[in-house]
Amino acid sequence: MTIMHAQVEDYKEISVLLEQLGYNDTELFLQDKIRESLVNSTEEILVYKIENKVVALLSINFISQLALKGYFARISYFVVDEEHRNSGIGIEMEEYCVNLAKFKSCDRIEVHCNSKRIKSHQFYHKLGYIESPKYFIKSLNTNN
Repeated sequence: MTIMHAQVEDYKEISVLLEQLGYNDTELFLQDKIRESLVNSTEEILVYKIENKVVALLSINFISQLALKGYFARISYFVVDEEHRNSGIGIEMEEYCVNLAKFKSCDRIEVHCNSKRIKSHQFYHKLGYIESPKYFIKSLNTNN
């Protein structure tokens, strides 16, 4: 069992995990996203492997703050495979990210989590996260 940076060859297993979050057809572009993350110092895609199989995924970004010294971290995607939930993997990955964020001089971690993911909200509350003001989103996809 280990936490490591996602590698391009992990893309199929990562795609399956993203499907569990409701994101379909990610195999089409996921290899490029993983390659980008491996050379980008402000983004990390982390996986948790058991017997060389990806069973959890966490994507974290480190964002500079204009008005404050340092950075903040934002977890954008975080999923543990349905068969491995409630086994401590999520807690272990979150603790890893806390240490990583501290190392990168972050003063906080934000988590993007869809309002329908009630069990995830309970998980984050248990770990000490509090709800923050709303996001406002403007879609730039002209296909909507």
